[in-house]
Amino acid sequence: MAESGSTTDGRDRGADGESHVAAAEAAIDALRAARQRREEVEAAIDDAGEEAVVAAADTYRKALGLLDRYEDSATGTGDFQAYVEFQDKFLGLLEELDGDVPATDAFEAAAERMDRRRLSKEHFDGAREDLAPASEYVDLLERREDATEAVSTAQRNADVCLRNLKAEIERRDEMLSFADADLDAPVEELREPIEAYNDAVTRDFESFYESASAADVVGFLERTESFPLVEFRPPPRDLREFARESPDADEPIPTLLDYADYTGSKLDHYAEDPGLLQTSVAVHRTYLERLSAAPLTVSLPPPPADTLRWWVREASSLLGRFAAEGTVAKLRAVRDLTRRGDYEDLRLAARAHEELDAEARERVRSGAAAAELERLRDARDRLRDALDEDSDGNGDGSGRPD
Repeated sequence: MAESGSTTDGRDRGADGESHVAAAEAAIDALRAARQRREEVEAAIDDAGEEAVVAAADTYRKALGLLDRYEDSATGTGDFQAYVEFQDKFLGLLEELDGDVPATDAFEAAAERMDRRRLSKEHFDGAREDLAPASEYVDLLERREDATEAVSTAQRNADVCLRNLKAEIERRDEMLSFADADLDAPVEELREPIEAYNDAVTRDFESFYESASAADVVGFLERTESFPLVEFRPPPRDLREFARESPDADEPIPTLLDYADYTGSKLDHYAEDPGLLQTSVAVHRTYLERLSAAPLTVSLPPPPADTLRWWVREASSLLGRFAAEGTVAKLRAVRDLTRRGDYEDLRLAARAHEELDAEARERVRSGAAAAELERLRDARDRLRDALDEDSDGNGDGSGRPD
């Protein structure tokens, strides 16, 4: 029967909870620091004017590009045409600047230096020095781009941290569902009958698998399809056909699997229809080897009473095909457990013992687990608030994990 208990891992989660809180604090600090850096650089750009900063940075880049491009050809007694082109482009670029563009003095100094009949490499080097103050505006735009990316990264990291916190809180909520469990309850009164039945049905099924004909086993598997609560994997179609049509299906499955390893000439001495055996049994070796009584066993801790009663009804209809009467009686004893007035209390206690180690059970009992959960919830709320607070509207918290 499918495992019915929770997936809570209550083992050594105290320190883990603190690490989640610390990670949330770090994510909050990183997010706020990244936003602060972005706000500072945006304030600097706003003070100078967005358009003016962009114009200054663009002119600086173009001016440096012209200096680099024409330094060799427009100097000395070199190419006069290159000199004329450079003068026209460089001086024209700087003369077109609006008076509101910052670093105007730097651009004017570079233009004055380069406005001469003959240019040398020293003039080009000097012009680069003249333009240096304007590089501040390129730096401002690059810093804003970096700051914006840093905010996006911090937000992504914070989102991941928030999802992890949510998952941890869900685990802790489930862990605290055991707070009302009587950890001293006699859970062996559930465990022992279930283990006795599981052991018996496992032995009976192994005997059935090893000694019954393949036709009988496949027939049993086909019958399980009428009982969906007992979750056997249905047999493949060609195995069904083999079980109905081949005289070799009178052999047990382990024998047929051995035959499937034989060479063709050897197999001819053992199988009446070697070809069908190879195409029906050999190709489904993994399926056949994995057959077990697992779908007919009861999970520990067991499922809720109603679920178990319905499952027992279906399993009982199947056991008659191979199980001993004693095994059927043990299954009835498992069913009778669900009629106990304290079944759910015992089941809850069994889950607590199964899913929580001694340390975790003590934290639940002492209230430490509840206090840890409150710290996690507080960290989640503060992280969510930090994600939602974005003064310039670049992040409104939409799509955040609940």
